[in-house]
Amino acid sequence: MKALFPNATTTRGVTVRVSVSYLPEQSEPQRGRWFWAYHIRIENDSPGAVQLLTRHWEITDGRGARHTVEGEGVVGEQPLIEPGASFDYVSGCPLATPTGAMQGSYRMVDDTGAVFDVEIPRFTLFAPAVTS
Repeated sequence: MKALFPNATTTRGVTVRVSVSYLPEQSEPQRGRWFWAYHIRIENDSPGAVQLLTRHWEITDGRGARHTVEGEGVVGEQPLIEPGASFDYVSGCPLATPTGAMQGSYRMVDDTGAVFDVEIPRFTLFAPAVTS
């Protein structure tokens, strides 16, 4: 699992794992656009169900410019994750530089109604150099 998802962090029994891939076919370096896909797996190892309510992302490009993204759910869903289950999704991130980083948090609610934030581990966005 570590090789597939090299970035992981656990908060209150909820583990967020991330793998990232540079997508050269969707990138246009000559136009200052690089694109990555990231695969997130949220595993619930807590004793009760949890539901993802909102997301908060901090995206930093290679020049240090920061961009914040907030919104309800992920990929149009607010998944309910039962104990021992997981939820996977894939999304993407364009940048105007060939390097950057992302990190953030999910706001969750557990089966007792308690609301808490789950950390999304920091991961780097890196476009390999292209030689012609």
